[in-house]
Amino acid sequence: MIKRRSLGQHFLTSQSIAKSIVDFAKITKDDVILEIGTGKGVLTSFLCNNAKKVISIEKDTVLYSKTKETLSHIPNLVLENGDAFEKNPEFTILVSNLPYSESRTAIEWLVQRKFKRAIIMVQKEFAQKLLAKKGGKERRSVSILASYCFDVEHLMDVKNTNFRPPPKVDSVVISLVQKQVLSAEIVRTVNKLFSFKRKTIRHIGKKMGIEIDSDKRLEEMPEGEIIEIAKRITK
Repeated sequence: MIKRRSLGQHFLTSQSIAKSIVDFAKITKDDVILEIGTGKGVLTSFLCNNAKKVISIEKDTVLYSKTKETLSHIPNLVLENGDAFEKNPEFTILVSNLPYSESRTAIEWLVQRKFKRAIIMVQKEFAQKLLAKKGGKERRSVSILASYCFDVEHLMDVKNTNFRPPPKVDSVVISLVQKQVLSAEIVRTVNKLFSFKRKTIRHIGKKMGIEIDSDKRLEEMPEGEIIEIAKRITK
């Protein structure tokens, strides 16, 4: 059994916040919804109200078994046990209260898939990294991937008192509307570029086997330029 708390998961207890998250998703009868982390099902039944189908994947076998007992009567719900990031389900909208420890993995997984939008709840500090602008100290490889592939919007703050057990930090609900899709190779290359973050892009280029006539640093560059450099490296 995987201990849910070890995954960084804290269970949302507020029905009103759960409903707000689902409302943000703008679900229609044509949509196939993916929920990563069924948990105790606080979002799941709301998601099923308007969707064509909901695929809800839970890694914890005990939680999966419990939700099979309580939610399996819903006709448009497919419950699965396993790691969602090792699967390749087709979906139009993702809605998830992500375990904090899996937030980055989720972004890197999402930039490689085609879908309309994602409504996710993440740790406030992680949201700040995704929203970090050019020149910001919070900028990371995941910031570049997210801003290049998505329109990222802050939707609402969620206090830690709305969870059991309460985390030490507050959360943020964000929207990701897809603009671009990247390959796994490009994602790996962007991550590698940021392992040399303190160096100039000219120096990084030499390390990666290409010539770049620039003394800028990665945090000073637009995400599009960084992705183009990654594409040159992976050719």
